[in-house]
Amino acid sequence: MSIAIRLHYQLLCIGIFFLFCSVDISAQNKNIKNDVFWDTQEGRPIYSQGGGIFRFPDPQTGIEKYYWYGVHYEEAEKYRKNPVKKYDHCSFQSVSCYSSTDLVNWTFERDVLTNTSETPQSWRTWVGRLGVAYVKEINKYAMFVQHGNQVLVTLADSPAGDFSWHHKINMEPIIGTSNTGDQTVFTDEDGKSYLIYSYGKGRNKIYVSEIGVKDGKVTILDCTQIFKGASREGNCMFKYKNKYYMAASNIYGWDSSFAYYLVSDDIRGPYLPANEMEIMEGSAEDYAHVTQTGFFYTIKRNDKETVIYCGDRWSDFAGNGLGYNQWVPLSFDGHKPYFNSLSSWNLDEKTGNWNVAADNNYVKNGSFEADRNKIPSDVKPVQEQLLGWKTVVIKGNPIAVKSEISPQLNYFNTEEDRKEVIGEKSLNINDTVDFTREITQQISSSPYVALKDGVYTLTARVKNSNGFKELMMSANTGGVDYKVAIEKENTSWTSISISDINVKKGKITIGFYADGTANAQCLIDDVTLVIK
Repeated sequence: MSIAIRLHYQLLCIGIFFLFCSVDISAQNKNIKNDVFWDTQEGRPIYSQGGGIFRFPDPQTGIEKYYWYGVHYEEAEKYRKNPVKKYDHCSFQSVSCYSSTDLVNWTFERDVLTNTSETPQSWRTWVGRLGVAYVKEINKYAMFVQHGNQVLVTLADSPAGDFSWHHKINMEPIIGTSNTGDQTVFTDEDGKSYLIYSYGKGRNKIYVSEIGVKDGKVTILDCTQIFKGASREGNCMFKYKNKYYMAASNIYGWDSSFAYYLVSDDIRGPYLPANEMEIMEGSAEDYAHVTQTGFFYTIKRNDKETVIYCGDRWSDFAGNGLGYNQWVPLSFDGHKPYFNSLSSWNLDEKTGNWNVAADNNYVKNGSFEADRNKIPSDVKPVQEQLLGWKTVVIKGNPIAVKSEISPQLNYFNTEEDRKEVIGEKSLNINDTVDFTREITQQISSSPYVALKDGVYTLTARVKNSNGFKELMMSANTGGVDYKVAIEKENTSWTSISISDINVKKGKITIGFYADGTANAQCLIDDVTLVIK
């Protein structure tokens, strides 16, 4: 064989090798998309709220896989089919169990606990947050679930088996209230599981209790108070680099909030900062991607640990947009967590690596669902500006909390509006006097997610009256202005866009400018910035 032929053959082999490597790598990189309703890989709707993910051996193969448990509410089905209004009630249907080998593609196993399951007490009560622990002393799986004003324990022989009534725990002798304020189950690396929960009244205390067997019953063995301070709910825990993180959200009903956390070297504490939770950086501009803290899962691969934040979005009960499950990866500066608010990202479960997906929307609070009240708001939380956005009044009534003349910055969409745009709220641009106003959002690379230089498209939905001298959507990046004028009245929702925005140096300012006469109105919703 000549040198030339041999060289050609070697190059061909190398090329084939790298081709197969690239195919294999891309095959493991799977997309997680937020702001949509999720389906199983067979196309079945996923209904799973207030639950958790646990890793157990498959009873048939013995191979460990992920089991995801959560509550299926009747109203969740109604909202998914027709998301034009919110529902004031939550009717328990079942606890659903899904399984996966990659944390992305899920298979429906079965409803492991239903409203027809045999029980000495009615299911016509609140059935809420839950988790599952393997109890090795009796070789059974125990589900701890909020049921009415107590904690229900059910048992099954396998991860996806029938969970049958075991007993209820009245928490009053333990913490002073019969119920837990909110709860999850956390399983440590040594196999021990713990109930993480708050005080039932006011929820201003948080506790950790080990799960085990006592007097023939699966129950909690101890109780350690790890927090006493401001009221918190959505209590859940994760572990990263041998430290324990206690996370929670505000008491905002079904609405979203900051993601808070404490850190400790031991699961029973002390947790720092003592009784004063930190706000997780990255969660403030859209209230943790419009969620409450739900649960976490940590992928461990050799020396690499990847923590996934699994947020609950109670969209059917609070009108918080689309989708019930919003998952994002956390990053860390040492032991300080950072919340990466992403609408679309890719995960390789085999390595724990993740990256931002090509269709990610870089706008924060782009559908204006994060703001739970009319803004400015003088009730919890007191708030003058829309989250993630800055409104500057050039002319017109000033924006102020507790002001009778302040313009309202958001609009509560009607059912007719919600047939065209997402969620309960939109941006509101109007005033009772002649006004000029500018609303902007600055978008830039974070320490962990780059806003890559490239060509982007900015889009929005708009509905506006007459009475504007000037009305436009704009973007500025690298010293270049991009604009699109809204030149006529739009009595129904209309899409506008700016294509070919050449983002430079990882920074862009987007926004809207309005010069209007008294009582002119423009509504904006569903703002997106996506790379082409």
